[in-house]
Formats: sequence, structure tokens, C-alpha cells
Amino acid sequence: MTTIAELRREALLALKPPGHLPLADWIEAEIRLPSDLSATPGPVRLYPYQRGIAEAIGSPDVERVTLVKAVRVGFTTLLTSAIGSFIHNDPGPILILLPTESDCRDYAVSELEPTFSATPCLRNALEITKDETDRNTLLSRRFAGGSLKIVAARAPRNLRRHTARILICDEADAMEIGAEGNPIKLGERRTLSFSNRKIIIGSTPIFSETSHVLKAYAESDMRVFECPCPSCGAFVEIMWPHIQWQSDRPETAQFCCPQCGVCHDESAKPAMVQAGRWRATKPDVQGHAGFRLNALVSVLPNASWAKLAAEILQAKSDPVQLQVFTNTILAQAWDEAESLDEMDLITKVIPIGLDRMPDVAIVLVAGIDVQDDRLEISLVAFDKHDVAYILAHIVLFGSPDDDTLWQELDELLRTRWRHPYGGSIGVDACAIDSGDGDWTQRCYDFCFPRTSRRVMAIKGMFGSRPVMQRSKGKVGTRKDGRGGGFIWIAGVDVIKTTLFNRLQRGQMIKFSDTLEPVYFEQLASEKVVVRYSRGQPVRRFERVSGRARAESLDCLVYSFAARKAVPVQWTAREAALRGGGTVQRGSMGQKLYDSTQGSKYPIRGL
Repeated sequence: MTTIAELRREALLALKPPGHLPLADWIEAEIRLPSDLSATPGPVRLYPYQRGIAEAIGSPDVERVTLVKAVRVGFTTLLTSAIGSFIHNDPGPILILLPTESDCRDYAVSELEPTFSATPCLRNALEITKDETDRNTLLSRRFAGGSLKIVAARAPRNLRRHTARILICDEADAMEIGAEGNPIKLGERRTLSFSNRKIIIGSTPIFSETSHVLKAYAESDMRVFECPCPSCGAFVEIMWPHIQWQSDRPETAQFCCPQCGVCHDESAKPAMVQAGRWRATKPDVQGHAGFRLNALVSVLPNASWAKLAAEILQAKSDPVQLQVFTNTILAQAWDEAESLDEMDLITKVIPIGLDRMPDVAIVLVAGIDVQDDRLEISLVAFDKHDVAYILAHIVLFGSPDDDTLWQELDELLRTRWRHPYGGSIGVDACAIDSGDGDWTQRCYDFCFPRTSRRVMAIKGMFGSRPVMQRSKGKVGTRKDGRGGGFIWIAGVDVIKTTLFNRLQRGQMIKFSDTLEPVYFEQLASEKVVVRYSRGQPVRRFERVSGRARAESLDCLVYSFAARKAVPVQWTAREAALRGGGTVQRGSMGQKLYDSTQGSKYPIRGL
């Protein structure tokens, strides 16, 4: 017969809270992934490298966690799961810092909400009510014991209103340092009042000189994930030089152990990763766990060694794709030379031009720079592999205040040239720099009535921006409310980075042999430098000392911007040219003007 004392003891045991589960175990026990978010919906199953990261995030002895990461390793799932654990088990103010406002909204809608909805213990944790007095919004939620704010680094002033015990910065290297300083440092200041704060920074690295995540990793205990070789048992951090394959046969890709030399195919990877471990290369550092992880250890099907080998074979001829592979797959920074060599560029000319158009080049664009006494125009063709062919650089002399100059430009833009396939080709789009305040309105007056022909007024902006983005509102409207139109914002730093990558490696850009030496001098008129702003490194393009002019570089930048505005159905366009007809340049909602054939503009130099 049960005594009163035994009943009391059992009752007290029933009231005792459950023991603390390590974060990795809690994630696997509680988190569920929906079918529209994961190829393997249901309970989360962490990979060994994810468990090590989760252990550090959940440890009270670790204040900072830094992850130099690749794609395809499940970091977003791990991050969302950790947020769920904080909300459910250890509530407090949480601040998530992402590069842009669109990133914030995309994360909330595409990752956070679906995972919470699929997880029973989190289903109503961040529910937005319809009560008008409720302060919950898409990017600002309150829950029992805490709050969740998702803030864009591009607007760091938003950080002033928040304090946080838990700060999470994702894609840190895509965050710009503005006039108010480094947004990551600003975010860290919002955690100073908490003795038990947690700071988590993750990113794929971009450029070594300005990388936030690489700098943070260097201050950590710098852990690497090592897998045992099935043959000799040596633990190795799998790096790209360890992946080898037969020439032009990426499907034969294997891991070759640097210790014993024995090679193993993809079937050995799961067991290797399962037995893998994290090793701290700076074990004397306490309280800051740093992790470096590339996609070579991912067991996802789209990260097999064979598929990655095929990707590198496709990317090796295009520096832009090669940088993406280096950053996102190998989790390594991209290093590039500081400047271009004009003499090296001159040696790469080939016999092409407006009268000798390459047969594969079936898109033609123009980049136009406005000067006080002339317009400078680069005519650049592209093929379906995005190789650029600089066919001509034309100078039209005259004042931009003179209608005759703009009429001559209009005639040039209406011109068509014979194509080797038999048809004719004209300018599909052109981008005209409207940033010069002296001639901005004249540029608007020319461009806005020709919008249907993709004649675009653009304004270059520095920093990490889209290549081309339309302005939110109209500009240039007259006092009577008539006229006006949209301008396009060009991310000139992003375009110049693409150009420098291609030009330094002599790939993906071809030069006409009609271009004069001054063209190449101007093309090499800028260099990459790292300056310090508020104590933080900032990567910039600056003019090379002694180079007064840069029109050819500017025109090429504008040409690449214009190319982004031309959607192309390559098969249909090629068929039209082969049929001897003209290409119908489908435009921004309208059919474009097709001019008469022939040209009064043969190739001109500077």
C-alpha cells in the first residue's frame, strides 16, 4: 500500500522540469521540416558537422560562434532550428541581421514561418494576430519572455531601437559598411547589456581583404572538419586538390587521400562524414568557436564530387562563375589582381568588327558616356555563353545641348548591320549615363520617349547592388506634370568586378582589332584598392595615378548593364537570322522599331 510520503515524493517528481537536452538532440526531437521546404520532410536529422556547430551554439560557455560556410551544408535549417530552441527553451530578445530588406522578408516567409508551422511546439510561437493593437509584424514578433526582430544591415539606423541577448548575422560578407559604420559591430553593441549574450556570425566569404567572416574566424579557435580515410584512417580536411578525376570525365571524381594516396569514390563519403570530427587549430582560444566548412563533405545528391567536378569544368572558362564556385562551394575568398595591364589587353585583339561580326554573337547593346563636347559609344555583342565581343567604340562630337548630336545618336541606334547568318542585327538596348548633372535633363529628354526601344537613362551606384534595378518613382517630370520616366540604377562596382575578373584572365571578352591604343589605356584606368572607413576595410575602384580619362571603361560598364535588360530566346533569334530576316527586339512590353538596313557608321576608333 502506497504511503503518503511516497505519494508526495511522486508528486514532486512529476513537477520537476525535464533535464536539459543538448541543442542537437532537441532539434532532432522537435523540429519538423515541411514538404515545400525540404526534399526530406519530417523530423530533422543533423549531419555530424551540424551537430558540432549546434553544440557550440547551445553551450553557455561559448559566447561567439563564427561559421565560414559553403552552400548545400544545411546552415539555414540549423539556424532556424536554433532560433526555435531559443524561443521555446531559453527566451529572450533575439536580433537577426541580414544584408537587405528583401533578404529579411524572404527569410521570414520562406524559411522561418514554414518551419515553425510544421513544428508542433513552435506552431503558434510567432503567430501574427489580426488585433490592430497587436505590435507583431512580419519582421518583428513578440513571444513569451522575449522578442524576435529581423533587420536589414543596409539600414543600420534600425539597430538603434533594439537590444538583444542573441545576435545572429547571416551572409555577413554581403553587408556594406555605410556612413554609420559596420552594421555587424553596431549589432554587437546592442548586446552589451547582457552577460549571457550569444553572437552568431555566418557567411560564405567573398573577398579576403574585406571579409567580415574570415576576420572573425581568425579570432576564434579555428575549427576544421576532418574525415577519416577509409584506407589509412588518417583524419583529413577534404579540400579541392584532394578531388581528382579522369580528363573530361567528371563522373569519375574521387577523393584521393593526401596521406596514403588511395582514392575512394562517392560511395565512401557517407561513412567518412559520419565518422568525421571537428578539430580546433587554436585550442587556446576560449569562448569563441569558429568553424570552416566547404561543400565537399555534404552528402546531398547535388553536392556529389562528380557534380562539383562538372560544375568546375563549366565554370573554369568564366571568372565570374569561378568566383561563385570558390565562394559558395569551397568556402574560400576570391583574390584578384589590383589593376589591369593595358599592353596585355592589346595583345588579345582579334579580327572582328561591325562589318566582321562573329556568327555566334546575336545580341548587340550599346553603352554611352556623356561628355561636355561629345558622346562616346561602345557597341558590344554577346553570344549565348555570355562572351562579350567589343566590336567598335564610336565618338560623336558636339555639345549635348545641341539637338543635332542626339539626332545623330538616334540614327546610330536605329542602324542595322549584316549578320553572317544572313539576316541583320541592330542595337537591342542601350544604357546612357545620366549621372552628369550638367546634361541629366537632356539625357532624360532623349531616353524617356524611347523607353519602348530599351533606350535607358542609368545612374551608377557604388557598393553591393544589383547590376540593373529600376527606380521606384519617375524623375524628370515637368512643372505641368507632363513627361518624366524611370531611370535605372546600375551596380557599377559589381559590374567592374565582373569585368576585372574576365579581363585579368583573358577570357569571356574579345576585342576588335580596330580599337586604338587609347581605348585600352582607358580600360586600364582604374584599380582595386582597400581603404579603411571607420576602422573597417572597404573595397573600392579608384583611378590609376596619371590616367585622366576612363570613358572606354565606363562605356563597357554601361554595355554590361544594358545586356541585363535584354531577355533572349536564343534558338528563335538564331533561326530568324539564318532565315535572312531581322530580329524582332521584343521590349519592355512593346515591339521595338526596326530600322532600314545598311549603316552610315562603319567602324570608328577614338
